[in-house]
Amino acid sequence: SAMAVKLHTLRLQRTYPFGGFGKRVSVHYSTEIARDQSRHIWIGDDVYVGRDVWFNVEMSGDEDKRKINLGSRCKVGKRSIISARNQIILEEDVLLAPGVLIMDHNHEYRDPERPIYSQGTTCGGSITIGRNCWLGYGSVICSGRGELSLGRNSVIGANSVVTKSFPAFSVVAGNPAKLIRQYDGNLKQWLRVPQG
Repeated sequence: SAMAVKLHTLRLQRTYPFGGFGKRVSVHYSTEIARDQSRHIWIGDDVYVGRDVWFNVEMSGDEDKRKINLGSRCKVGKRSIISARNQIILEEDVLLAPGVLIMDHNHEYRDPERPIYSQGTTCGGSITIGRNCWLGYGSVICSGRGELSLGRNSVIGANSVVTKSFPAFSVVAGNPAKLIRQYDGNLKQWLRVPQG
């Protein structure tokens, strides 16, 4: 119920040591955030977090940095996961459909003699999602290394797997994701990009 969500959000704000926690935030009570990780998480004003969302922070030794940053008016769809070892920034007004995965590292697997779960994680990279972007249902944004950025007002198609950067005003789709359309400011329209 709306009241349960409101009470949960208030409890988080008052009892968790968030790096930042804005005004008029709504976090569903099924959201998973570890209390000791919350100091690496910044949440702007008017942010909405749907049910069964998981915010995960991997400790890496660089613990003073803000690792997850949700800009004002971001909307995180249900069952989405944001997992940061280094830094994941969502600028203002980013919209995540349900089931989106944003991850700036991966599981280490190099030693074939050991189970993967016991090998820790890779160093990874960082991710910046520009303002006004829309990430479609089930899309995956994963940075293996370096900086992955999606320019502002870009659209990521459903079930796309994005492992590299794309410029502002892009429509991106597929696995691996490719540039499908781009906005032309002179013609004031979205133009299809020829696929080679």
